[in-house]
Amino acid sequence: MSKSVLFDHIDDREPQLREIARELWEHPELGLHEERSAEVLLEPLEAAGFETEIGVGGMPTAFVANYGTEGPRIGILGEYDALPGLSQGVAAERDPLEAGAPGHGCGHNLFGTAGVGAALALKEAIDAGDVEGAVVFYGCPAEETLIGKTYMARAGVFDDLDAALTWHPGDLSTPSMGSSNALNSLMFTFEGTAAHAAGSPESGRSALDGVQLLNTGVEYMREHVSDDARLHYAITDGGDAPNVVPPEATVWYFVRAPEREEVERNTEWLRDIAEAAAMMSQTDVTERFLTGCYDYRANEAVSEVIWENIRAVGPIEYDEADYAFARELRETVPEDRLEANLADVPDDLAAEIREEALYPEPVPPFDHDQHTHGSTEVGDVSWIVPTGQFRAATWPVGAPGHSWQVVAANGDFGLKGVAFAAKVLAGATYDLLADETALTAARDEFESEIGADAYETPLPEDATPPFDVTAMTSN
Repeated sequence: MSKSVLFDHIDDREPQLREIARELWEHPELGLHEERSAEVLLEPLEAAGFETEIGVGGMPTAFVANYGTEGPRIGILGEYDALPGLSQGVAAERDPLEAGAPGHGCGHNLFGTAGVGAALALKEAIDAGDVEGAVVFYGCPAEETLIGKTYMARAGVFDDLDAALTWHPGDLSTPSMGSSNALNSLMFTFEGTAAHAAGSPESGRSALDGVQLLNTGVEYMREHVSDDARLHYAITDGGDAPNVVPPEATVWYFVRAPEREEVERNTEWLRDIAEAAAMMSQTDVTERFLTGCYDYRANEAVSEVIWENIRAVGPIEYDEADYAFARELRETVPEDRLEANLADVPDDLAAEIREEALYPEPVPPFDHDQHTHGSTEVGDVSWIVPTGQFRAATWPVGAPGHSWQVVAANGDFGLKGVAFAAKVLAGATYDLLADETALTAARDEFESEIGADAYETPLPEDATPPFDVTAMTSN
């Protein structure tokens, strides 16, 4: 079987894949609660004879689907969680399908679906004897809250892979070579003593005072961390009424930095400030560690195979109706936000695409030296096994992720990106299974840049998936 036949299998399945992606879009589910979405993605894999393990890492909506036996093992990562409050219809104006409900503002309805399509096509290649080895699809929940892959990594599910591939919807079709911030996510809860705030304030001890003193201490800490480090917080519980001294208060922190070691150092400093705040307010403080992740490291050898397949598959074939709707969506994005989202694109490319509504042409990798201040738990996988990822142009140029415009696009013309991404994933996996030289280069680079035993889970032994808080934020 040639790769063209592999791609034909995906073309034959395209109506089914679009139907799956549309199903996910119509029924968006928040992280760790993607019961319906996981079932929709599992069904075709199980029907095709994949061996499945459900509920990995202590998460009912996390799963692994394996096909093949002897030989290299290539993993394909898939995501399917939605974002809170982003419900949106296919319209060029803000028009929620259900007020306050979730929506796929990052295109994850396309994301997992394309991975399933690639895995199913590769099953055909393995059955035909064209390649030897195994394809493993990973159903990864709760990426938006940076949980799924970190808890799956702690369970060891990626340890036996030779390489891992993934993708993400976006506004360009290009390999992703830049790095990201590592992160810790943790909560501090202060316990004080309730009292009448006017009648007997001296008998109370304010838990909110503890939170505010912690936050004040962090403001002074900011001067002494690296320029790329980030600390941000939200008070999730600050008391109920002004005339009651708050007996309990909670603040949620994200600690980010370009390297895992700095995240750990800054987290220890944050803990010291929390203890000091408790002493000053005469309260008690406890910590709840939610999740943590590593910085992303792109593997050049795997990424080169991805780029070759992006070029081979060619642009996504949008029609005039798609371009017209994309133009309508783009007109709703303020000019300053458009420019901000083009800031990391090289000047010559930005000049070429600035006035375009859609830009489906393959773009050579350009972000090798770029560092994003956001985070992804694909970083954890990249510290365990050689990993490559790419973006595919499924929403308008310059439109921001996590926006209603992206939800609208990926419920409409963005569905055409599923087959493109599936072909790139399938083609790259096919090449890695068929070419021992490429896999050897990827492994040699990985061991030189990272090291075979470099990964240690950032999760404490007692950390459990935070089912109660996954609806509250995103990466």
